[in-house]
Amino acid sequence: MNKPSSKPMTLIAVALLIAQTAVANADLEPPLLAEAVKSGDLPPMSERLPENPRIMEISENGMGHGQYGGTMRMLMGKEKDIRRMVVFGYSRLVGFNLDLGLTADILESYEVREGREFVFRLREGHRWSDGQPFTSDDFRFYWEDVANNDELFPFGPPKTFRVQGELPTVEFPDDLTVIYRWSRPNPHFLVELASPRPLFIYMPRHYLESFHPRYADRDALDEQANSRGSRNWSGYFLKKARQYKLTNPDLPSLQPWVNTISPPAERYVFKRNPYFHRVDENRLQLPYIDQVQINIVSSSLIPAKTGAGESDLQGHYLRLDNFTFLKEGEKRNGYKILLWKTLNGAHKALYPNLNSRDEAWRNLVRDVRFRRALSLAVNRREINRVIYYGLANESSNTVLPSSAFYEDGMQAWARYDPEEANALLDSLGLDERNKKGLRLMSDSRPLEVIIHTAGESTEETDILELIHDSFLKIGIKVYTKPSQREVFRDRIFSGDVMMSVWTGLENAMPTAEISPGELAPTRQDQYQWSRWGQFHETDGKAGDKPDLASVRQLYDLYRQWSEITDSEQRQEIWRDMLQIYTDEVFNIGIVNAVPQPVVVSNTLRNVPAEGLYAWFPTSYFGIYSPDTFWFDE
Repeated sequence: MNKPSSKPMTLIAVALLIAQTAVANADLEPPLLAEAVKSGDLPPMSERLPENPRIMEISENGMGHGQYGGTMRMLMGKEKDIRRMVVFGYSRLVGFNLDLGLTADILESYEVREGREFVFRLREGHRWSDGQPFTSDDFRFYWEDVANNDELFPFGPPKTFRVQGELPTVEFPDDLTVIYRWSRPNPHFLVELASPRPLFIYMPRHYLESFHPRYADRDALDEQANSRGSRNWSGYFLKKARQYKLTNPDLPSLQPWVNTISPPAERYVFKRNPYFHRVDENRLQLPYIDQVQINIVSSSLIPAKTGAGESDLQGHYLRLDNFTFLKEGEKRNGYKILLWKTLNGAHKALYPNLNSRDEAWRNLVRDVRFRRALSLAVNRREINRVIYYGLANESSNTVLPSSAFYEDGMQAWARYDPEEANALLDSLGLDERNKKGLRLMSDSRPLEVIIHTAGESTEETDILELIHDSFLKIGIKVYTKPSQREVFRDRIFSGDVMMSVWTGLENAMPTAEISPGELAPTRQDQYQWSRWGQFHETDGKAGDKPDLASVRQLYDLYRQWSEITDSEQRQEIWRDMLQIYTDEVFNIGIVNAVPQPVVVSNTLRNVPAEGLYAWFPTSYFGIYSPDTFWFDE
């Protein structure tokens, strides 16, 4: 008996496999986009993704694979806060991972040679949110037509591109490769690309070249600019090109969600980017959530509205003192409260102004004994218990205890010891007092200190009231002077401020590869030495050169770190700088690791129970990949 042929069965099996594959692919397609795919207005997902998309290893991070759909509501207090969607979306050429190391994201891969040559490889088939190819030409357009255009960047490309004044040579060997090369190491380059407000070194050429006089008529562009409220083509171009501010819904994007509404508005809707480059392990295209809705309300109302269940994910504009109120609404309004750890070196810190124009005060605060005395006079335990329910970590302004760089000696001047504080002040010659018990300065003035605040938080006022009482015990009278943030900053920069209060170090969990620039005078907005920081920022064109030995030592160490690539040597420099910074008490930390309330809807999944809530390096929710959050309803 002849056996039946297997050929018909093989054809049937192939047909079934094709049909099953078609159904499977259809199941992978986000339902929100299915109709557009069916009508031909949008290519199928297989054609929208890069050939090698980034696969998010969700299960390895202890999260669950999600499902498509839903609108995530958030509340913001200012219209400009919509830029936070770039921070939260955290789509970067390279980005920080959960271990705070750098990894390729938009890039398929990158290579760093001797710390001075950076080879970027793009993903083949990657597209902007409007479906146009994302290639090295978008990097070329930014570098040649924007960053090096005198009308758009009168002072040349951003500072990150300069290494001791030298700009890189930039090459574009093919559509998928970009190379930046300096003669010296540039350790800041990748970190800037991974930052909350990233250095955008690419722009959608296909969209923006129509607003650029190299590709369009200049007179026509100026006329168009005037009709739209801009003075000339360059101002109009920059308005159109704001990848961070998100004020132009027509601007193509590489973020997971894309703004659809022009300001001004009270509600902004960000819809899923159909060409986003990430997928989960089951090849579902991310983000899971279809859209994010941001409602703009008064910042003072955000805790109440959050407690009423009007936000699905909220951290901004919430403080620890909102916790009790929010807890009351948990069951009633279907959310849970998480307490994440803030990442500042100090939640609040006092900044004695070493660049004050008041000579007597300046001479006093430049003596380390005086700064140590002030620190010893702060009753951190009392502040922690009264204001932070005892949940914070009483500390100087330094790295967290969980940091690899932490040492107990960093807290030498963070204990409460008014007796030693008084002895230090006496040794400075401040042993004479007036009838009110206040110490007298060298010019016979009573030691009365005005502490300036940005006037944005009653929390600062509450802290300063407690510090007022403890400083009186060492013969110093404190006054608080609130003002608007811009006025506050200008007064510090001009030298008119004796002392101010602000947050501490931005990143209290650093790695050796992250710049220790916060510990040295590198920025004007370092309120203890703004003029020294300005000197560095402007390459000596403004401000003053540091003339305090310990500060010069910090700056020299920072420069050494910038010029070496060996990780162990960089670690040693970090440790040396932290030791000097804390021992010299250039500012006075009070507490750190203050819990940050994060309110999460009961139906929102994959939000970590524990997290680090900070601008840098975590970009608030950013490194936890909100594109992998999903609703289970």
